[in-house]
Amino acid sequence: GGVPPAIDLVLGATAGCLACFLTNPLEVVKTRLQLQGELQPPGTYPRPYRGVLRAAVAVCRADGLRGLQKGLAAGLLYQGLMNGVRFYCYSHAEDAGWTGYPGGTVAAGAVAGAVGAVVGSPAYLVKTHLQAQTLSAMAVGHQHNHENISSAFRSIYQQHGVVGLWRGVTGAVPRVAVGSAVQLATFASAKDWVSERQWFRKGSWAAVLAGGMVSGVAVAVTMTPFDVISTRLYNQPVDADGTGKLYRGFLDCILQISSKEGLLGLYKGIGAVYLRLGPHTVLSLFFWDKLRNM
Repeated sequence: GGVPPAIDLVLGATAGCLACFLTNPLEVVKTRLQLQGELQPPGTYPRPYRGVLRAAVAVCRADGLRGLQKGLAAGLLYQGLMNGVRFYCYSHAEDAGWTGYPGGTVAAGAVAGAVGAVVGSPAYLVKTHLQAQTLSAMAVGHQHNHENISSAFRSIYQQHGVVGLWRGVTGAVPRVAVGSAVQLATFASAKDWVSERQWFRKGSWAAVLAGGMVSGVAVAVTMTPFDVISTRLYNQPVDADGTGKLYRGFLDCILQISSKEGLLGLYKGIGAVYLRLGPHTVLSLFFWDKLRNM
């Protein structure tokens, strides 16, 4: 508390963008792993991406070293919008005293995350399209073939209007709501917990980082199924009227993945999810915490 919500909007956006710049390569790898073998039984499809490190090497071979920063502009836009709104709403909840009630931190984090997801959804849509694009020999998932971020926004708008820019938001809202609730709740608790046991001095950077790492584990476990669903909904091809050709919506996506890829299909790329979410959680919350103190 003690920081005006308007300031938290700027600090949250700044923290998210700083973290995104450092973790975007893992986001590219995660997207490719989650799209690999879409709606195909395990073991029946080629796997150009195997594990996080080998997948990163495969991205570099296909797209060059710059390929690891595909979709960076859209990612920065998404993080700025989503985190700015998320921390702004959470700060309002703190000032109103809602986080002091039992479960208040979780509820405030979930609502703040849901609002942020809706606002940032068009940027996440474009980011997913751009990060999935690669050479045909290494392609996984549908290829939208946008030239850049501006042409992607223009193409989607011209074909499907404003509504088309929010396609896939039904997967984004539960994804960010769950992730945000778990992240903000576990970060505060973990930071206090390590300080109480005198492992690290209260308020030190080490305590903040420890809290972020614990939070990252919790977020990865709870968020990965929602993350897979979100990636699939955003990247699927659509008809002229904007209807998805593969999935009718959130629940249909869950059912199709579970029946055709098995329950483990909902956890595709969990290693990449944590390796991306862990550092991203640490960095974004570390930057946010320190910027607030300043």
